[in-house]
Amino acid sequence: MRTLFHHDGGKESHFDPLNPQSWLQVERCKASKVSNYAPSSIGTLLKVPDPPIAPCFRPLNYVEVLSQIHEELETCPADEKANLYLLQFQVFRGLGEIKLMHRSLRSAWINANSVYEKIFFGSWLKYEKKGEDLLFDLLASCDKCAQEFGSVDVASQLRTDIGSLSCESTVACGSGNLRSVIFRIGDERILCDRQRIADLSSPFYTMLNGNFTESHSEEIDLSENHISPMGFREICSFSLTGCLSEVPLDLLIEILGFANRFCCERLKNECDRKLASLVSSREDALELMDCAVEEDCPILAASCLQVFLRELPDCLNDQRVVEILSSGNGQRRFMMAGPASFSLFCLLSQVSMTLDHRSDITVCFADKLVQSSLDNRQRMFALHQLGCVRLLRKEYDEAARFFEEAVKAGHTYSISGLTRLSYIRGDKNWPYEKLSSVISSSMPHGWMYQERSLYNEGDKRWNDLEKATELDPTLVYPYMYRAASMMKMQETEAALTEINRVLGFKLALECLELRFCFYLALENYQAALRDVQAILTLSPNYRMFDGRVPASQLRMLVREHVDNWSTADCWFQLYERWSSVDDIGSLSVIYQMLESDAPKGVLYFRQSLLLLRLDCPEAAMRSLRLARLHAASEDERLVYEGWILYDTGHCQEGLRKAEESIQLKRSFEAFFLKAYALADSSQDQPCTSATVISLLEEALKCPSDRLRKGQALNNLGSVYVACGKYELATDCYINALKIRHTRAHQGLARVRYLRNDRAAAYDEMTKLIEKAPNNASAYEKRSEYCERDLTKADLQIVTNLDPLRVYPYRYRAAVLMDNHKEKEAIAELSRAIAFKADVNLLHLRAAFHEHIGDVSGALRDCRAALSVEPNHQEMLELHSRVNSHEP
Repeated sequence: MRTLFHHDGGKESHFDPLNPQSWLQVERCKASKVSNYAPSSIGTLLKVPDPPIAPCFRPLNYVEVLSQIHEELETCPADEKANLYLLQFQVFRGLGEIKLMHRSLRSAWINANSVYEKIFFGSWLKYEKKGEDLLFDLLASCDKCAQEFGSVDVASQLRTDIGSLSCESTVACGSGNLRSVIFRIGDERILCDRQRIADLSSPFYTMLNGNFTESHSEEIDLSENHISPMGFREICSFSLTGCLSEVPLDLLIEILGFANRFCCERLKNECDRKLASLVSSREDALELMDCAVEEDCPILAASCLQVFLRELPDCLNDQRVVEILSSGNGQRRFMMAGPASFSLFCLLSQVSMTLDHRSDITVCFADKLVQSSLDNRQRMFALHQLGCVRLLRKEYDEAARFFEEAVKAGHTYSISGLTRLSYIRGDKNWPYEKLSSVISSSMPHGWMYQERSLYNEGDKRWNDLEKATELDPTLVYPYMYRAASMMKMQETEAALTEINRVLGFKLALECLELRFCFYLALENYQAALRDVQAILTLSPNYRMFDGRVPASQLRMLVREHVDNWSTADCWFQLYERWSSVDDIGSLSVIYQMLESDAPKGVLYFRQSLLLLRLDCPEAAMRSLRLARLHAASEDERLVYEGWILYDTGHCQEGLRKAEESIQLKRSFEAFFLKAYALADSSQDQPCTSATVISLLEEALKCPSDRLRKGQALNNLGSVYVACGKYELATDCYINALKIRHTRAHQGLARVRYLRNDRAAAYDEMTKLIEKAPNNASAYEKRSEYCERDLTKADLQIVTNLDPLRVYPYRYRAAVLMDNHKEKEAIAELSRAIAFKADVNLLHLRAAFHEHIGDVSGALRDCRAALSVEPNHQEMLELHSRVNSHEP
């Protein structure tokens, strides 16, 4: 959703969407420098769409909201917890914290208090992990089951209130001692136990034991009551046994209808459960859902709904399913979703927006989300999301109404929707004035200045974007706009530096796309190819130029202008880039190698390692699955399965796969995996270290390339350091450097420092920085080995290179606190907390608040921090201490 909303004014010229070759027109110009291009021809390559309005819950003070949620979770009834975790999920979603989102969703599932919530959150977790059926199979092969992904046994968990009437013959029958009764249906007569039939319901009891003619009759005609002889025989049998035999579906539905007409609750409940047990496919659910609603069968309705939800998103392409999910009044919704309608439509609206955010289905689900909201916080989020959907559909009046309601409810971020609408209608002054008012009257956020920049020109726009980056360096639009502007002014080096700033810490596809355009304009086709191949690695189906052209097509066009590499050339290039810590370049080379005859399993595995280093876990898991699929042998496949299990938190199961692989063949990767998993899983440190050392030594004896052996030597050195064996560690790091494993400089620096040679440690890290000058981690590590002034300088470079690294903020804040500058110390931490939900930042700020006697501020930060990491021991202790001081 990176280009969701752009206003209509000031559009730049577009490429011809039908002629992709025209986008490479710059290559056909004979001039060799960009300065010879007309500005307009470069401008067509450099269109930067306006930033999207995210359809997310974005409170002005997310820390306060997380704190409130945590406080409510401590005291609320059990049936409210799932909804609070869902709200927490929405806060983390607005912050873009993927891992925290998943944890909150799982907490909602764990704390679900009804079968409906279990179904909805379980289906949501399954949807979020779509494509990971392999993981479930692997867990099953290890005799372990991921319960949250399994179907809910609705019949056993949904308890229905059956008010059965038990008369036990304590009231005298009107017919004296009659113990049996015959029911005639057509020409057939069915003998039943009078009292057992009477016990089925109040109407039957009154008919057979009350002051009615039937109570004195030996034979009663039921021919006009829509029940067949076969059906009533089953009912008679049920009255004696309390169970229904295996009967055909049509007959079961007939019995259900009869049970409803005669208020036979136990019989109805048994039919409900029987019918629910027959639902195993989408077609079954489609056939029976109407019956469930018409006959008021909650177990059947929930079972049908579960089938639909577990097939998300595919089932939303079935119009019959959509009609069921979107139709009906509140009573029908309650039958399907019980009291958890908000959770249901939260899930459906999110999935629908992913499929097509402009569709009628999305509007319907978003509208029902508003209708289902239970409190003001749910309502403001639902209104904002519906406003976003209406804006996408260019339904401006409706969008304005929902954004206005969201703002009134307290969702300030929805003002961005109102300003876009005002600009679309031709008013540029009101958006600027409104946003200026918001900035001056509340805690300023980066998005406010970014939004206001859209209604400015020249220096004012530039200044707003600089301020937006200062307040929230994770916003990519300011970097893209500045870089594109520089490129249009033919300041090519500055433009590349600017776009590289954001790509250094956030691998955003739109930024890679823009840099691709830069290199295309500069005729640097090798660099352009690198970027488009990196894009395709991250997102194989990515479409460029506002979604009009597949990236794969552009890659083919660019590749015509680049020399082909042999397999040997590719390995050489990969080695060079890996050694220079050029992860994007390495990704590109591997993408190219996958077209060769080289073993694909090994290449996909290397790809997954790089993607993990670049913090792209979903793409990394996709590559691991492909590695397994293309494994050349059984032992290799087991290694990749082990990594899949390890990377998804199943360490012991990953360790088992490594052992199975070693039994088949002693290989580098199997020993390496076992060492890695064992080091992470064992509590017995001395014993484990010896075993890990032995495993890594075995790995190094096995055949492998220098890239992987360098990693093993580096890891072995780290284990030796932990054991205090500095000589052996030094040998490992030096041997790793001999095969150009550049990151070994960091380990060697650590050994120098532990041997009290701080200057040598500093020099060692400087060597790493010389080889990888844009590596923020290297500067951060070097800062530990120098005096305070140099430390501060290095940490400022870290913040410039990667503003998401939290240690520099904590260090600067601690220094300020040591100098008794409490307000400045807290402000330094608040600067980072504004865009980074990090437990260490919140922990330190809570401690500072406690130190200056601000108990409420400390308690707020404690609660927010425990929302981020519930089991953080030091945070729990601080929270307990601060909580005891609260008045």
